[in-house]
Amino acid sequence: MPRHFLRDDDLTPAEQHEVLELALAFREDRTVRTPLSGPQGVALLFDKPTLRTQLSFATGVAEMGGFPTVVDGRLAQIGVRESVADVTRVLDRQVSAIVWRTFGQDRLEEMASVSRVPVINALTDDYHPCQLLADLVTIAQHRGGLNDLPGQRLVYVGDAANNMAASYLLAGATAGLHVVVCGPQGYLPTDDVVARAGRIAATTGGSVAVTTDPRAAVVGADVVVTDTWVSMGDEESAAQRVTDLLPYQVTPDLMAEAKDDAIFLHCLPAYRGKEVAAEVIDGPRSVVWDEAENRLHAQKAILTFLLEQR
Repeated sequence: MPRHFLRDDDLTPAEQHEVLELALAFREDRTVRTPLSGPQGVALLFDKPTLRTQLSFATGVAEMGGFPTVVDGRLAQIGVRESVADVTRVLDRQVSAIVWRTFGQDRLEEMASVSRVPVINALTDDYHPCQLLADLVTIAQHRGGLNDLPGQRLVYVGDAANNMAASYLLAGATAGLHVVVCGPQGYLPTDDVVARAGRIAATTGGSVAVTTDPRAAVVGADVVVTDTWVSMGDEESAAQRVTDLLPYQVTPDLMAEAKDDAIFLHCLPAYRGKEVAAEVIDGPRSVVWDEAENRLHAQKAILTFLLEQR
């Protein structure tokens, strides 16, 4: 059976370290490994809008010696025109891996249950694990290296009920970080995700915490993170969400509570004046452009890792 990457805790701490190490190697030499030489195909399925995900996976597959086949989910109508299982049985006879950016996590899990090739979560409503690999690479790049990840204090501020907050809890705990997610009541992670992250943290020396006080949360942070307040599918409640989340905007005053050398991350797209002030995302502490580039290196690393498990 192939290995899949459906959520952040599909990797053990040792496996995550291996993938991050490989991502840093790809950052230094973009063709250090070419496991898709042939070329072998990789199917890239997109049900949701995309820029960084499509760009980085398509570029990465090509640099690994492969051929990216982009499938527009609006045309394929996976699960509507054809069942997820039937689509998967078509794809896995023609490609070496499947990457899917979709809505429900259950759709991805159904695909993985049928697929004879690795399936990678390129974003669902529940998790965004490829982004977290890139973020951990970025933290290692700017804060001492991969071996210095354990013990770093990462604080996520904003909509703490979304897929990014869940992934920060799980991937951060796996890396041994001290993860704090902060948002108002009604915008907090599920008890299940917090509990799973807590169990992982107990084995890695990390920790997880949930709070509603942004200023207290950010004190002493090594890394401060936020995300858009209006995710795909939340557009109808946009005005209410902005009102509820405005006290959680990452401003220069809030960043002043973090360590002097703290960095700022945002997975993008960003909305200046909402979840983050322009002075922060465009300021000297922001490493968001390195973070965006690191999607490329991290995704090549997870593809290589999964392909070598076959």
